Amino acid sequence: MSQFAKKDDDRDEDEYSPFLGIEKGAVLQEARVFNDSQLDSRRCSQVITKLLYLLNQGETFTKVEATEVFFSVTKLFQSKDIGLRRMVYLIIKELSPSSDEVFIVTSSLMKDMNSKTDVYRANAIRVLCRITDGTLLTQLERYLKQAIVDKNPVVASAALVSGIHLFQANPEIVKRWSNEVQEAVQSKAALVQFHALALLHQIRQNDRLAVSKLVTSLARGSVRSPLAQCLLIRYTSQVIREASAYDQSGERPFYAFLEGCLRHKSEMVILEAARAITELNGVTSRELTPAITVLQLFLSSSKPVLRFAAVRTLNKVAMTHPMDVTSCNIDMESLISDQNRSVATLAITTLLKTGNESGVDRLMKQITNFMSDIADEFKIVVVNAIRSLCLKFPLKYRTLMNFLSNILREEGGFEYKKAIIDSIVILIRDIPDAKECGLLHLCEFIEDCEFTYLSTQILHFLGVEGPKTPDPSKYIRYIYNRVILENATVRASAVSTLAKFGAMVDPLKPRIFVLLRRCLYDSDDEVRDRATLYLNTLGGDGSVVETDEDVKDFLFGSFDIPLVNLETSLKNYEPTEEPFNISSVPREVKCQPLAEKKSAGKKPTALGGPPAGPTSTVDTFEKLLSSIPEFSTFGQLFKSCAPVELTEAETEYAVNVVKHIFDKHVVFQYNCTNTIPEQLLENVVVVVDASEAEEFAEVATKPLKALPYDTPAQTFVAFEKPEGIPAVGRFSNVLKFLVKEVDPSTGEAEEDGVEDEYQLEDLEIVAADYMLKVGVSNFRNAWESLGPDFERVDEYGLGPRESLSEAVNAVINLLGMQPCEGTEVVAANSRSHTCLLSGVYIGNGKVLVRLSFGIDSSKEVAMKLAVRSEDESVSDAIHDVVAN
Repeated sequence: MSQFAKKDDDRDEDEYSPFLGIEKGAVLQEARVFNDSQLDSRRCSQVITKLLYLLNQGETFTKVEATEVFFSVTKLFQSKDIGLRRMVYLIIKELSPSSDEVFIVTSSLMKDMNSKTDVYRANAIRVLCRITDGTLLTQLERYLKQAIVDKNPVVASAALVSGIHLFQANPEIVKRWSNEVQEAVQSKAALVQFHALALLHQIRQNDRLAVSKLVTSLARGSVRSPLAQCLLIRYTSQVIREASAYDQSGERPFYAFLEGCLRHKSEMVILEAARAITELNGVTSRELTPAITVLQLFLSSSKPVLRFAAVRTLNKVAMTHPMDVTSCNIDMESLISDQNRSVATLAITTLLKTGNESGVDRLMKQITNFMSDIADEFKIVVVNAIRSLCLKFPLKYRTLMNFLSNILREEGGFEYKKAIIDSIVILIRDIPDAKECGLLHLCEFIEDCEFTYLSTQILHFLGVEGPKTPDPSKYIRYIYNRVILENATVRASAVSTLAKFGAMVDPLKPRIFVLLRRCLYDSDDEVRDRATLYLNTLGGDGSVVETDEDVKDFLFGSFDIPLVNLETSLKNYEPTEEPFNISSVPREVKCQPLAEKKSAGKKPTALGGPPAGPTSTVDTFEKLLSSIPEFSTFGQLFKSCAPVELTEAETEYAVNVVKHIFDKHVVFQYNCTNTIPEQLLENVVVVVDASEAEEFAEVATKPLKALPYDTPAQTFVAFEKPEGIPAVGRFSNVLKFLVKEVDPSTGEAEEDGVEDEYQLEDLEIVAADYMLKVGVSNFRNAWESLGPDFERVDEYGLGPRESLSEAVNAVINLLGMQPCEGTEVVAANSRSHTCLLSGVYIGNGKVLVRLSFGIDSSKEVAMKLAVRSEDESVSDAIHDVVAN
């Protein structure tokens, strides 16, 4: 063995692979050995092994090749060699013969299924169930039922596992096996009981009462298999989650069973029960205590897998119940030096979540030695935990900031360095006292930074936060050094940062002018152009300077126009006497809905318009609508909403609608597809009833002349609405057309047709249709730049909700705005949450929203809504949407 190990160390492991360099053609030639009159079992097994290797390496066989191999393999059933027979089973499963070939091996497999050799029986069951269809399954059903209750556990498990796989395609047949499966659950064989319980739950999974009864009956102690016990714990957790309330005694249903499993003799059952208890919704400290106690015992186990499982579970608990985990801190500190780096990393991050303020310094000393021994992905986890700890104990910012600064100077990859810089930036923003300290650390790092992207991001952040410090001049040297020593990309970014200091700090203006003039002689065009632009903007060349507010808005204002839209608009701009108007650029980028791929087995869906290209969706829709004379006078398109299906799947006609929002109009684009080959539809139109949308008046309709089979096309209906008003309403739709029969042989339609109609689903215009999802890169800066002049704040009761996450998603969907900085995600078991939203309201008004949620013990949710915008009426409109 040592000799082989030495070879593996010195040479490429693939050199010693017995399959290295084999070719499909050569192996197919070798497969002719299957046809020999005197079979060589060893040789046949080797050839099948090569075929399996090729298949698993992604090699594809043509239909002819696969068929030839399959027919040759079937001749091997005449061999009595057990090893070869098992290889035959494997190759048949991998080849997956077609339905017209299956019958060739069916008789042989059924013979093996009733054989006296148990290995044959089990494998034959697996193969038959893999290659069979529903028709053949009914013939096998009697044998499979018998196999489920077979005395041999290998055969019983094979039948049960096959049932689990068959349930996906033939659930009605498998459900008839319930009695046999129920009997197998009582088996003394561990694997049989495990597989039987899994199949029985699958059969009953859609019946909550049946699942509850199953858990109740088995929780009394009839499960002997540790694997089955783990499954039962998971099903019990599911029942607990779905239970609407506690019973009259105030106890959580089945909690006593979970707690009892903590005393099971199997370690896997104990861990599964502890994990289930810690993940209960609204779990209390009293309920957590027994689970944390057993997990604490596992922390000192000699088995690495138990230490890892325990510390990982405690790490998750520490996110929501840090105080309950503090009793394990001493045990976890000993794991910092654990040989398993995953265990050590989890121990450290858990300690960072549960530690107290007085122990921060000691913990940092322990972590310092540890960081050099772990990979970057583990270091990133530690950095994120340190950031959370600093936000928890802001008075310790100096210790933690120094630690982050020190590891920032050590070797590491891009993602690791980026995680540290992101953490420092967040601490600077959220802890005012840490601003100067953090900015200096970033300035020192940028001197030796090897990543261009990180250097530009630091410079951008310095330009935002540096001018706000008491002594901004101390950062100028670091910034200008980048102009001298760095590559062109970083130099250009440094020029922009200098200009921001000049705009925000008047005493520094003369010095900034001098530095920017030096940049006019730079070798890079971008650097020179930026220096020229900023000198003109700041008035450094003696020209007429813009107002201070204009300069600050130019340098600091949020750029909320998607670059892809700006690029497209600039390319389409034709030079005229009128300058390019940036307000005409669409502010929303959506996925391309104009050319949808047809999935196999699904109806084609027409979403209208020309084929997909490099042009943005907004521009494509705008060109499409402006080319129609009836809509050409509607002005600039504000928004095109995502398509809404008006028909169900697999119906005769597929129709969906795209809502196009203008300032004074709404256009419904009905995308229609005829899915019946024998029909041609003519004079296709959608008749819209707007009786439940009183503020809308129909002004134009564009019918569709002809709709052949599988050829998507569009018909349009336009409505007028009050200008700038977010009118809402419900519209009922009926598709009307003339049906003509088509001769399948010639493809020609009959001259006469029959008028027909097809009821479509109702369509709604809602408040979210008047809002564009436009994100901001820095919500805090954007919020401050809008100012409090048009801020509106109010509180609302949202009533009972299943969870805080449900309430947050409901409000986001109601307003139709873009969540910022990942605030749409709500932590598990959280009692409060803040969500930040941004968007552009109809009329191109910027809107920012800050939502503060709280949920009490009775699941009642309260919300504080703060809105800032550029117009008082817009802020009021957002509150009206929520209030109504």
